[in-house]
Amino acid sequence: MSSISPQDIKKEFFKSKMGIAGIIILTILISTSLVTITTIPVETFQEWNNPGSWMEYPKAATPVWVNLFLIEKIPEHKILTQPKVEDFSNNEINLSAYQFSFNFEYDQFPNDFIYSYSAKYSDSPLLEMSVIRPDGIKLKLISSALPYSSTDTIHEDKIFSTDAMLKKELVLQNDKFDFNIEKLSAEKIVFSKAETNEPLKGNYAFVIEMFEIGKKSEIIESDLIIGGKAFGIMGTDELRRDLAIGLLWGTPLALFIGLVVSIASVIMGLIYGVYSGFKGKKTDEALMRFNDVIYALPALPFLIILSVTISNSIFVMIGFLMIFGWVGIAKVSRSMSLQIKTRGYVEAAAMMGQKDSKMIFKHILPQLLPYAFASVAISVPAAITTEAGLSFLGLGDPSFPTWGQILHDANTFGAAARGLWWWIVPPGVMIAITGLAFVFIGNALDSIINPKLKR
Repeated sequence: MSSISPQDIKKEFFKSKMGIAGIIILTILISTSLVTITTIPVETFQEWNNPGSWMEYPKAATPVWVNLFLIEKIPEHKILTQPKVEDFSNNEINLSAYQFSFNFEYDQFPNDFIYSYSAKYSDSPLLEMSVIRPDGIKLKLISSALPYSSTDTIHEDKIFSTDAMLKKELVLQNDKFDFNIEKLSAEKIVFSKAETNEPLKGNYAFVIEMFEIGKKSEIIESDLIIGGKAFGIMGTDELRRDLAIGLLWGTPLALFIGLVVSIASVIMGLIYGVYSGFKGKKTDEALMRFNDVIYALPALPFLIILSVTISNSIFVMIGFLMIFGWVGIAKVSRSMSLQIKTRGYVEAAAMMGQKDSKMIFKHILPQLLPYAFASVAISVPAAITTEAGLSFLGLGDPSFPTWGQILHDANTFGAAARGLWWWIVPPGVMIAITGLAFVFIGNALDSIINPKLKR
């Protein structure tokens, strides 16, 4: 191993197509992690298991790009947050109008619609909501006075398409349709053609107006949600969470878990094995018997027991993975240490009275660095898949959106039986791709430091 210089390793590595492919995949994963950490707010990550943070999103919605492959387009979930604002006033009446415009071009009706607002006013202003359809028909949805207040107050409320008052208002306008609308839901009335109960495509405008006499009131926050069956790049789960955010945050978490566990395990194994081989005799025998005991322990059952009895924290799990990750590396490094310590320069250093620690760290460990790098790369997939397996069994840290935790949630809600493939396939593919990148890199390095593996 002493004949292999860093320049030789680099030169040989970039001759390997497998190694180059691994580096390309790893670069993409690292870039994705950096973009995720810098662009997605940490608060979003922390709110992963807070249902209130995802109420505006649809439940179990398919990715939007699925529409590219469908003949009958399914409605996309729209969250409109920036209405067009207009103010009108005369000597007595003040009017504030807020208009949400969007294009509806789908072959199915939306699931529902929700208007959420926060109004600042005094007295009791009148709130009216209506929709102007592509065919020019204007439907009045609701007309209601806000709760009276003698002082300036802020009132928050939501108007749902399922509200009985809204449905009653629509039924009163039955004459605008050529069919009976009494038994239809609000969204199937608002988005229906006037002649038949089929989706009407085109531009819709939802208008919210506030009237007040003598004083000016305003809506300070205003959102309109058009409930759809498709949302985002990767869809949503049963808890309405955006799976794209979970998959993106899972990337730096997977790399963190894999690299920390593998690097720590390799360092521990190298030092333990080299020291054991260098000291020899009774020290070597005692250390190797302890190594055999740890090696003989079934890792997965022990990890399950430790997770259940001690803690399922992701940091505790990393510590447990380190405990079982170093034993194999210690055996190999011990055998290498036994060979290297017989070389002339090591024996000369011993004759000159150098300390054991200096000989280990100066003359032996540097010779094992190529093997260490290969071991780190090969150990990463095992750490990632073990964490994913524990999380899938429900023993992971639920506060972290790891890929294994996403698969666990999918299994809990029966995603496979319900055909929610976008909840299952992407995290599985990400685990496989990440593992494949490190396997490619590890095998390329292994073939360099072990000439017998070269073809």
